Amino acid sequence: MAKVLVLDKLDETGVDIMRKGGIDVTVMGSPSEDELLKIISTFDGLVIRSATTVTPSLMAAASILKVVGRAGVGVDNIDVPEASRRGIIVMNTPLGNIESAAEHAVALMFAAARNVSRADAAMKSGRWDKKKFTGMELAGKTLGVIGLGKVGQIVCRPLRALDMQIIAFDPYLPEEKAGDLGVRKVDLDTLLAQSDFITIHTPLTDATRNLINADALNKMKKTAVLVNCARGGVVDENALCDALKSGVIKAAAVDVFASEPLEEDSPLRHLDNVVLTPHLGASTEEAQVRVAEQIAEQFVDYFTNGKIRNAVNISASLSSPDMQPYAEVAEMVGETAAQLVNGAVTDVEVGVFGEAAVSGQDAAIIAKYAMKGVLARQVDDAVNLVNVDILAKSHGLVLNVTTSGSARNYKSRIMVRVKTGSGSREVAGTLFENSLPRIVSVDDLSLEITPSRHALAMFYNDKPGMVGKFGTILGKENINIAAMAVGRRAKSGQAVVVLTLDEPVPRDVAAAIAKSAETEEVYPITLSSAPE
Repeated sequence: MAKVLVLDKLDETGVDIMRKGGIDVTVMGSPSEDELLKIISTFDGLVIRSATTVTPSLMAAASILKVVGRAGVGVDNIDVPEASRRGIIVMNTPLGNIESAAEHAVALMFAAARNVSRADAAMKSGRWDKKKFTGMELAGKTLGVIGLGKVGQIVCRPLRALDMQIIAFDPYLPEEKAGDLGVRKVDLDTLLAQSDFITIHTPLTDATRNLINADALNKMKKTAVLVNCARGGVVDENALCDALKSGVIKAAAVDVFASEPLEEDSPLRHLDNVVLTPHLGASTEEAQVRVAEQIAEQFVDYFTNGKIRNAVNISASLSSPDMQPYAEVAEMVGETAAQLVNGAVTDVEVGVFGEAAVSGQDAAIIAKYAMKGVLARQVDDAVNLVNVDILAKSHGLVLNVTTSGSARNYKSRIMVRVKTGSGSREVAGTLFENSLPRIVSVDDLSLEITPSRHALAMFYNDKPGMVGKFGTILGKENINIAAMAVGRRAKSGQAVVVLTLDEPVPRDVAAAIAKSAETEEVYPITLSSAPE
């Protein structure tokens, strides 16, 4: 049973889902890092919200940690590169609080435009300063949206109903999509110059850090209102303070900060023309339940079925569940090929042919599974889709991928060729009816093998009596042969025989078989992904 530690007051519905899914859940509040370091080594998974920071030292102590789940969108409180290096999956819930975040951005826009918080404070102090709090309308104004992802698109819906003209800066937004959304795509400088209201909806990356700096603020209208409900750090807070004090822009509304909680002595706290909220974008009852449910369901999927959803440190995923069996074949073929050579593998070529090659994205991911299988037999580290590229690079492995719509006599075929300093070996596999995996060739010698946990492969010059020799040796060692497949090009020529076995073959037994068969190429095989 997987053990998961839940921190930061996750809604109880998420805890219940994990427990019903067979996960052993421990719930804590927000312990210190020292407290976490003492206990984290016993957990397979960690669920957090925004209060906990997942540091390199914490991950170093988490010896069996496989996945960190953020019940929310932002993962800047997780050291994602370090997690990737360690093969730890980082998941988030990108859709759980998008409605709440979008609504809060709209609320702050209205609050800043109509001086809501200042007027409220004055009323509660006994004043009636009606003329002092004259605001500005949104109707007919130009709205600039920086980052037109899901949250940005939701923000546009009610504001379009107010007849706002909407322009957007988003390098990843296709022109056609912008047109479908009723938005005009512009560059950043144009957006800054033309917008009456600007709302930010980008992640915090190297490219977006301090995107709105002093130079950007000076390009905005003096009557402009800036809203940031995205990530602290996208806006340079010192520059924003200066701009608000000097009248470079009219007003701002900020929900997220570079350092949270916001420092008590932050100059933002003392400005009348800024509305501040303490990171409330996701703080609705509905959003709390949704993100808890979603991260819990993702954890159950992962620990029950090995399914990975919403992982921020896996570059892509298979577009169709129908491709998953081919990915599993690729991993087994790669693991087999890596055990049929002597010495370290230096190059890996993967061929994805037939139906499996229809989608270029799927073919690339299938190739990644093949590399995972190769690396599993070449490195001491645990290998998964998170760290496979990092490990391949660190061990100097070069991957080449070939695709074709033709798969010879099969609907699809996956080929892996591995090279070492002394030679190469090629193995190919496919799926038969009902998604049954098969290895169908070794070094272009046709044969049919049902993969099993233990096997033995031998390359030798075919001649009578060979089966009796290795069968006798295995029998003496009480190793049962479950099945045998032979591939050869010509009578009495080079042949390969693969035995599937009920038990593993010790190295000394393999050496005895090699001597008896007068060959140096006898390879015990263990497939970690195949059934016992």
